[in-house]
Amino acid sequence: MTSRWLPVLVWACVIFAFSSIPSLNSGLGTWDYVLRKLAHTAEYAILAVLLVRATGSYAWAFALTVAYAASDEVHQLFVRGRHGSPVDVAIDALGALIGLAAARSKLLPWTPER
Repeated sequence: MTSRWLPVLVWACVIFAFSSIPSLNSGLGTWDYVLRKLAHTAEYAILAVLLVRATGSYAWAFALTVAYAASDEVHQLFVRGRHGSPVDVAIDALGALIGLAAARSKLLPWTPER
């Protein structure tokens, strides 16, 4: 059981670490914005896949991913140069859905029992 939750914990820490960086602005203008939103999507797609592996439930994986996304946005309220955004939570939820759809369609080598 621990072996299924360890990757979830490690990935959540990676997300937390990136959220703790005061500014991730690359200076690329519009591309910077687009790339950061794509990174949000990818981060949470990965988290959702790890959570479905750990819980065996798509519903729980989605709920826990969105809850973590919301808590991450609250965390960013306390980081200088960052701000929390409900739009980012929605983007993260979209990423979770994409990750779960990939897991469900067997695009990934491991999927939970149905």
